[in-house]
Amino acid sequence: MRNKPFVSIIIPCYNEVKFIKQCLDSIIANDYEKNMLEIIIVDGMSTDGTRKIICDYKKKHSIIKILDNPVRHKPQALNMGIKVSKGSIIIRMDAHAIYKADYISQCVHYLNEYKADNVGGIRISLPRTNSLVARAIANAVSHPFAAGNAIYRTGAKEIKWVDTVFGGCYRRNVFDKVGLFHEELVRGQDREFNIRLRRSGGRILFVPHIICRYFARGDIISYISWVYVGGLTPFYISRIVKKPIFSWRNLVPIGFVMALFGSLLFSLIHFFFMCFFIIVISIYFISTIVASITVALKDKEMRFLAVMPLMFFLTHLSYGLGSFMGLFKPVRGFPYRHREQ
Repeated sequence: MRNKPFVSIIIPCYNEVKFIKQCLDSIIANDYEKNMLEIIIVDGMSTDGTRKIICDYKKKHSIIKILDNPVRHKPQALNMGIKVSKGSIIIRMDAHAIYKADYISQCVHYLNEYKADNVGGIRISLPRTNSLVARAIANAVSHPFAAGNAIYRTGAKEIKWVDTVFGGCYRRNVFDKVGLFHEELVRGQDREFNIRLRRSGGRILFVPHIICRYFARGDIISYISWVYVGGLTPFYISRIVKKPIFSWRNLVPIGFVMALFGSLLFSLIHFFFMCFFIIVISIYFISTIVASITVALKDKEMRFLAVMPLMFFLTHLSYGLGSFMGLFKPVRGFPYRHREQ
């Protein structure tokens, strides 16, 4: 590639001492010319040693810059980075991830080749630890039975136009045209932005050759909490911004939960609903077993047959309950004020 454009990488960050080294090492090892690159880390005043690691890297690599983000929320971090960035192309990266050596150059290439406005690829989920539960969580978030048609999680073999991607590689003029990230949306700000982008005529491209590896949650409690908020977000945000930002894959879990609890409740009135409940739970049980078998065979780990059905059920239940709350919770500002990581 001749006349490569200057690229600004923006990384929101807060207390990432376990992951920031791997993330920065993978970015620095990328094959994109370093004199055409800047890495802007927007740190939420980390207290776990992350800041010292970043400063040590900054001493060795002049392309690294640090900004303070006292609010600690991701949309504010992204907007701060965009405002001070110099690149004609802006790539959003996550501190929880490690990136393939050609990640940046592939993003830039396909952005120009297809005249896209946003480009992204596959996010391969890795277990945070080597425990069976952590590995099961990593499998759940990337399996079609739990992730639906979110191809940046499940993967695909072909390049295609999509509604959203993980991270994202944007042309700078997109932000001039569409605006910045919605700062009230601590979760889901990327989805809301991409809907604005598409409604303005912009196009989002998925490229399977663009690969990063992402460390999923490592324990059930934090995973369930994350999934619950993930379910709440598209419906609640739709009511805040007064436009739908959800797709059919967001409707399936809430439909399952409503069918499950609704039929169980009305079974107290009529036997028909008890029969319906039994049919629903039976079909779901069979589907869960089939999906668990595919995971066990892929990883050659038969213990997944015991843990994956529970993990899938907790995923669907948590997401569905979150979606239900997102539909009916009074709109008084975004409810999830904790940092998004």
